[in-house]
Amino acid sequence: MLVAVAKALSQILSPQMRSILWKSIGLALVLITVLAVGMQRLLNWAATSGGVWAERAIGSDYHMMINVLSWILSIAAGLGVVVGAIFLMPAITSLVASVFVDDVADIVEREHYPAERIGVALPFGLAITEGGKTALLTIAVYLIALPFVFFAGIGFVVFFIATAWLLGREYFELAAMRFRSPADAKAMRKQHAATVFTAGLFIAAFVSIPIVNLATPLFGMAFMVHMHKRLSGPRPELIEPGRVTKMPVA
Repeated sequence: MLVAVAKALSQILSPQMRSILWKSIGLALVLITVLAVGMQRLLNWAATSGGVWAERAIGSDYHMMINVLSWILSIAAGLGVVVGAIFLMPAITSLVASVFVDDVADIVEREHYPAERIGVALPFGLAITEGGKTALLTIAVYLIALPFVFFAGIGFVVFFIATAWLLGREYFELAAMRFRSPADAKAMRKQHAATVFTAGLFIAAFVSIPIVNLATPLFGMAFMVHMHKRLSGPRPELIEPGRVTKMPVA
């Protein structure tokens, strides 16, 4: 696995990857600005109008608890785009990766596996759907973990572990779906769940590094292409993504 990490890191700044890197960074900056501002406004509403609504809904007996939560949300809203940029980066990279999945995978497969068949490009709608689902799940985890961030860092631990699972799952399935149907890609991921989660920890660590994390789509995709090749054993038959065809998942 460390060899796959080293190969992925060394390829991020390669001449073939540079144009993809700049495009992915540009798209990430646009998305993170939009989502972070939206999250700031949502938290601000939750800290004010949301608190009033919650107290009316559940009763004044929970006044103290609602006030504490409102105070926490007010702080988060005050930090605004900065907090959003940190916590929403996993969601952003999920969306960006779904756009450039085939560009990155093609380069990795051609350079490191020239004797093997190149994967079939994923339908754009399928890739965006998978990335969107992961992004929404990541944001949901962020909102759940946020109240615990101020209590001994428990929220950070929860968010890191969840990020490893979510991003590991998405990047591996995107890499696998270039050779397998979506159903078979998910089955393979479940069969190797522990390995995929461990690989996801590396991606979660990478996405936790400010500025460097803008390259997460390239690192994560390249890394999981290597992991899929390693776990495939005998190379899977090339099929069209989206076609449900029963294949070995070993």
